[in-house]
Amino acid sequence: QVQLVESGGGLVQPGGSLRLSCAASGLTFSNYLISWVRQAPGKGLEWVSGISVGTNTRYVDSVEGRFTISRDNAKNTPYLQMNSLKPEDTAVYYCAKGIVNTWASGMDYWGKGTLVTVSS
Repeated sequence: QVQLVESGGGLVQPGGSLRLSCAASGLTFSNYLISWVRQAPGKGLEWVSGISVGTNTRYVDSVEGRFTISRDNAKNTPYLQMNSLKPEDTAVYYCAKGIVNTWASGMDYWGKGTLVTVSS
């Protein structure tokens, strides 16, 4: 059974940093395209970033240059390093596994999310 568990969220001041992690059981992250998706209060889901099997990375424009996605294959853990955080980054952040290893793929397994609050 596949389970994803995000951690690392919390309250941070504008301009601060957080690193999110995603622990998995039942799958090996290096075999799949992994994405981070967020949902701000009262809004829909927004894809934030993804890392392919070949470690190519992509970002939504609003986080480009501030967020970095990575993956530690030895620890079977993907990360999302978030710097220069803004209040508009406040959201629940989810990690999700791609169904197939293409950027157009949907996602079939999701964690329960970790809350990031950016506020002074």
